[in-house]
Amino acid sequence: MNELLLCESLLINIIQSLIGVFLSIALIQSSIDKLIDRKGNLEWLSDHFSNTMLNNFVPLALLIVTISELLSGLLLFLGAFINIIFSNIDLLVIGFCISAINFIFLFFGQRIAKDYAGAAVIVNYFILNILGLISILFSFFN
Repeated sequence: MNELLLCESLLINIIQSLIGVFLSIALIQSSIDKLIDRKGNLEWLSDHFSNTMLNNFVPLALLIVTISELLSGLLLFLGAFINIIFSNIDLLVIGFCISAINFIFLFFGQRIAKDYAGAAVIVNYFILNILGLISILFSFFN
């Protein structure tokens, strides 16, 4: 019985960590792109939001999104390995929470810009993020 519980607990840790690593790749890559090509991203986003109430907030929004993507991506990446090695989910939980807020910001922006296809893509990341949080909850019941 103990072996079964240990195996189940390890499997949950692996699933949590795989979700964390997957999301961290997307988030870190996106934030690095925003840092390397800030000017290009700023131009594209300014045009994308030119006819919206967010038009004047694009530089600030880009900074906030870049920071939250980088921070949550790093927390998820580090948290995934700490979870596998030490069975500690603290960094994963914080990373999942920050990235969920980030995905909500992105979704809001895409809907305001009437980019419904772009908003639909973000839903996939958000669902995976929520599944990561649910897997965290599941580990409390073991």
